[in-house]
Amino acid sequence: MKNWKNRVYCGDLTPAYSGKKILLMGWVDAIRDHGNVIFIHLRDIRGIVQVVFNPGSTAEECCKEASVLREEYVIEVRGTVAIREKGTENPNLRTGTVEVVAQHMKILSRSAPLPFQISEKAMVYGDELVSSPEHVEEDLRLRYRYLDLRRPSMQNILVQRHEIIKATRMYLYKFHFTEIETPFLTRSTPEGARDYLVPSRVHQGCFYALPQSPQLFKQLLMMSGMDRYFQIVRCFRDEDLRPNRQPEFTQLDLEASFVDEEFIYELVEGLISRIFAMAHIELPVPFPRMTYAEAMDKYGSDRPDLRFGMSFVDVSDILKATNYSIFRDILADGGRIKGFCVKGQAHALSKNVLQNEYALKIVPGFGAKGMTWMKVKEGKLHSNIVQFFTEAEQEAVIRCFNAEDGDVLMMIADQSVQLVNRVLCSLRLHVADRLGLIPKNKYSPVWITAFPLFELKDGEIRSQHHPFTMPDRTDFNPEDTKDLLDLKSRAYDIVINGEEIGGGSVRIHDMDIQKRIFRALGMSQEQANDRFGFFLKALTYGAPPHAGLALGMDRTISMILNTPSIRDVIAFPKNRRAVCPLTNAPAFADKEQLEELGLAFASDAEHLLLKHREEKNTEKVKEKISKEEVRHVAKLARLKLDDDEIELYQKDLNAILEYVETIGELDTRGIEPMTHVMSGENVWRADKPVDADNSEMLLINAPERENNYFRVPKIVNP
Repeated sequence: MKNWKNRVYCGDLTPAYSGKKILLMGWVDAIRDHGNVIFIHLRDIRGIVQVVFNPGSTAEECCKEASVLREEYVIEVRGTVAIREKGTENPNLRTGTVEVVAQHMKILSRSAPLPFQISEKAMVYGDELVSSPEHVEEDLRLRYRYLDLRRPSMQNILVQRHEIIKATRMYLYKFHFTEIETPFLTRSTPEGARDYLVPSRVHQGCFYALPQSPQLFKQLLMMSGMDRYFQIVRCFRDEDLRPNRQPEFTQLDLEASFVDEEFIYELVEGLISRIFAMAHIELPVPFPRMTYAEAMDKYGSDRPDLRFGMSFVDVSDILKATNYSIFRDILADGGRIKGFCVKGQAHALSKNVLQNEYALKIVPGFGAKGMTWMKVKEGKLHSNIVQFFTEAEQEAVIRCFNAEDGDVLMMIADQSVQLVNRVLCSLRLHVADRLGLIPKNKYSPVWITAFPLFELKDGEIRSQHHPFTMPDRTDFNPEDTKDLLDLKSRAYDIVINGEEIGGGSVRIHDMDIQKRIFRALGMSQEQANDRFGFFLKALTYGAPPHAGLALGMDRTISMILNTPSIRDVIAFPKNRRAVCPLTNAPAFADKEQLEELGLAFASDAEHLLLKHREEKNTEKVKEKISKEEVRHVAKLARLKLDDDEIELYQKDLNAILEYVETIGELDTRGIEPMTHVMSGENVWRADKPVDADNSEMLLINAPERENNYFRVPKIVNP
C-alpha cells in the first residue's frame, strides 16, 4: 500500500490510457475462468474494468494467485491498459473498450461466501445475470447493508443524493442564508407526533426529547437577528410507520426574517426546480397554487395528484328535484352528490366491472354505501337507474361533467360531504391506477394554501399545524368556537404527484396574538409558561416578522431519482417496523445502564429482558386480527377451537396480513397484470373425468357417513 497515491480508479480508464502501466485497487465483481486465461471484473466507487490474467503476458505466480480469486475479494492489480479486440467490447461498461493486462496481483483481504449476489453487470455483452440483487428480500439486504451498498446502483444513488444536497447548500448560500446547527437534546414541542425521549443520568427522572423539527430554535435564531438560517438536519418522530416514512429522517430546515409567503414561494420553487433539473426533470415556475378548501372540494385531499384530471363535480343542485328516491332523500337530509368523469374509458369499464366490482365491493370498502355510474353513448346516459331521471336532468348531468360519448361518470351520494370527498379521492386514484391514466414521467407540483388554523377534535379546539402559525386575520375572539373554526392560517404545503414533500408558515411575532392563540387552545398562562416559557420570553424582546419551511429531503430525493422507496436513498434505514436489521436496534439496555439512569432496579430489568426474549422467540407481530374475530369466524364455520388453537390461528392470520403488506410495497411498475399464474387446465394429467381406482382411501378422513353419504355441516344457513 506504499504507492496508493499512484492508484487509478477503475471507472476512469479510457483509450487514452492505452499502453500505460497503472495501479488498480478494488473488489472482484465477477470471474470468468477459461482455463489458461482468467478474466475478472474489478470494481470500485467509480466503475468497473476488465482485468486479464494471461500466461502469455502475466507472470506464472500471478496467474496461480488469480485462480483462487472469489467474488468480493479485495485486491490490488498492476498492469498495462490495452484496447480490446474488435468484437469483444462490452457497451454495458463505461470502460468497455479497454482492459487491463495484469502483471502483478496482491490479495488485500478475502470474502466469506455472500448471502446474495452483488454484481450487477454481465461479463459478456448480451449475457444475463443469473439473479438480480433487486429481487433479494429487503430485510436480508438491510441486514447486510454494507454489502448491499457495494452495488453500483446503490452507490450511484448515494452519490447523487450527495450532489443534490450540495446543490441545495450552494443555492441557499447565494441568497445569503447561514447554516447553523441546533440542539438534538432538547424539550418536547407540539409537533403532532410522539417524541423519542432520552433519559438524563445527571438529572434522574428528567428526559430530553429528540427534535421532531427545530421549530422553536429556528424562530429563536430569527429573534437573535440571524436574518436567514438553514440546516440539513436529522429529525425524529415516534409514529406508526407507513411505506414512505422513517422514524429518523433528513429535512432541509430554513427560516427568514422580514419576509412573507411570496419570498418563500419564490425561493423554494427556484430550489426545487434546480434539484429536479439535475435528473433532467423540468419543472416550470411559478408553481400553481390551490387553497385547502379547493383541494378538498375537487380532489378530496390536501395532497392532490394533478398528473391526471378527473376532478370532482357537484351535481346536487341539478338533481334536487329528481324522482330517484335515494338521491332525493340524501339531498333532503343536507347531503351532497358528487362525482368525476373518466374520459373515453367506457370500453374498459364494463357494466359488470362498474356494478359488481366497484359499486358492490370496492366502493363499500372505501366507506360508502354504494356508487352510481352512468355511461355516455350517442349523447345520452346509459345505466341501470337512468329511467329515474328526466331528459332535462340527464342533459344537465352531461353538461355539468362536460361528458362526451365513451365517457363514464362515477358518483357518490351521502349525507356527509366529508365522506363523499374521502371516498371519491380513493376511487379516483384506484380507477386511474387500474386504467393506467397516471403518466409515469410527469411531475405536477402545487402549493396548498389557506389551511384552517384550528380543528375540532373530541370537542376541543386544536391547532391543525402548530400553535406558532400566524392566522390570516388578527381580530378573532379566542372564546368564540365558530370564529376560531372559520380562521385560516398563513401556512403552505408543497405537494408533488400527490406527495407532500414540504410545508411551512408565516410565524407569529406578536406576543398578544400568541397569548390569544394559547387561550383559544384552552392553555392557561401557567401551562404556556411551563412548556414554552423560554420562547415566550424571547417574544417580549422584539421579534421580527418571519416565515419558514421544512422540505423532506429523503422523500424529495427519492422522487427525483425515481426509487421505489425512501429507504433506497438512505444509507442505513430502518425497515417498515422501525427496526434496524443490521444492528438489531432497538435493543434492551443492560440492567447496569438502567440502574445508572434510575429507570429500573435489577429485578425489573431482568423481568423486561425475559419478556423481550419471549416476544422475540415467538416472533410476535402487531395485532390486526383479534382473538374475538377468530372466534367469530370459527363460530360461522361451526368449528370448536380451544384457547390455544385460537391463539395459533390469530398468530398465523396476523403473520399472513403482515406478509401481504410487505408484498404490497414491492415495485410492480412495468409488470403486466395477470389473472392467474397458470392456464386454466390440469397440467399433471388430461383434464378428463375418470373413475378412481381406490376412492375409499381418498375419503378415509372425511366426516362420518349418513345413508352412504358424507355428512358435511352447513356453514351459513340458507
